[in-house]
Amino acid sequence: MKKLLLINPVSQRSGFLLSKSSSPPPLSLAYVAAVTPQNWEVKIWDENFTPFEFEEADLVGITAFTSNINRAYEIAGIYREKKIKVIFGGIHASMLPDEALQFGDSVVVGEVEGIWDRVIRDFENNALRPKYLGPQLDLTQTKVIPRRDLLNTNYLWNSVQTSRGCPFNCYFCSVSNYLGREYRQRNPEDILEEMDQIPGKFIAFMDDNLIGHSPESRKRAGALFEGMIKRDYQKKWWMQTSINAAEDEQLLALAAQAGCIFAFLGFETTSPQLLKNMKKGINLKIGAGNYKKVVDTFHKYGIGVFGAFIVGNDHESPEYYKKLAKDVVHSGIDIVQLSIMTPLPGTGLMEQMEKEGRLIYKDFPEDWKKYRLSYVVHQPRGIDEETIYRGDSYIKKKIYSFPIYPYRLLKSFYNLKNAKKFYLVKKFNQAMKKSWQNSHYYSKYPHTL
Repeated sequence: MKKLLLINPVSQRSGFLLSKSSSPPPLSLAYVAAVTPQNWEVKIWDENFTPFEFEEADLVGITAFTSNINRAYEIAGIYREKKIKVIFGGIHASMLPDEALQFGDSVVVGEVEGIWDRVIRDFENNALRPKYLGPQLDLTQTKVIPRRDLLNTNYLWNSVQTSRGCPFNCYFCSVSNYLGREYRQRNPEDILEEMDQIPGKFIAFMDDNLIGHSPESRKRAGALFEGMIKRDYQKKWWMQTSINAAEDEQLLALAAQAGCIFAFLGFETTSPQLLKNMKKGINLKIGAGNYKKVVDTFHKYGIGVFGAFIVGNDHESPEYYKKLAKDVVHSGIDIVQLSIMTPLPGTGLMEQMEKEGRLIYKDFPEDWKKYRLSYVVHQPRGIDEETIYRGDSYIKKKIYSFPIYPYRLLKSFYNLKNAKKFYLVKKFNQAMKKSWQNSHYYSKYPHTL
């Protein structure tokens, strides 16, 4: 029996990976394992918990985000020295397959499930090709259940994916380039059958938008929530969605009844001009002045809000950061993710920064290690690097220091109306605070403006 070793590389634990309460398991590798022929032995090696050590295998598959791609290339080198074939997949390799091929034998671009049988067959016939283009699947017909039995059991959250693709094209995001502009959805009954098999009490829906963007997608989400209620799962879960989900209060009520703890929402900024630059049409339509109303609507049903913001845009200023800090606190957002604008491969932002010669770090692949949403890697116009780092820390100091931090937590306890929900929201706050305190700029610059 041949052996396939699937590896999740981690070069530096940062962000969500710093805490068990926020780390997501490598679901994509569990999908690869699920479509691997049964006459193969499959193992997943996850560096989130165990540093990699060489292990014999006939074939190696590695997935990685941009921030960890150099670790992926390093591990690949170990196997290629021993004449063992290495296949790359995932978002970075899909966006830059020619780069990945310098360090591996083959690259699967896009979705793996529809092409993996051919990859394995070609390998077995000593005819492995350099590139394979995975087709965008019809998720109503695809019923692959990921091999969760191969994932590390120390994760708090079991991940579930119910849709792929995004019709939007935010200029800092590569999802639509990676998975397509069509929003493809699994049938609610298929999702529920998968959830029937998942042990544990906590679920993370890994969709970029679980509720979706159309009446059809909202109807599907409602059917999913109703199915969860009917099955009486007693599970707690969180999702990503757009801020316009607040317009459908009936759907939010169903989500809350089905066990939703919080929703991850991309607010990004309170500046209309910056929203326009980011191509965040929905946010512009709702209006940054209505962010608090959005948060209040989720809170009405006991659902917390995990709000994402980005700093490091053109023409920001100390005054902007002070206002943003005030706006974030005033909004009542329960968990705050504040990232530094980063041009990642496959994004419109990267294309623009390369064209305009504004990348600061461009010795690739070595410099990819800085493309982890916590470094200023390009030169914004009208603001310097130090001011961005100081602005980031100024905002985080406001939300994580006395008396605002305990006040925020107290408000969350009141709004969530549930001790278990509050406990999980508190753990995410601790993870975000820890991520900031472990950042490379935390001690380098003052937290003042």
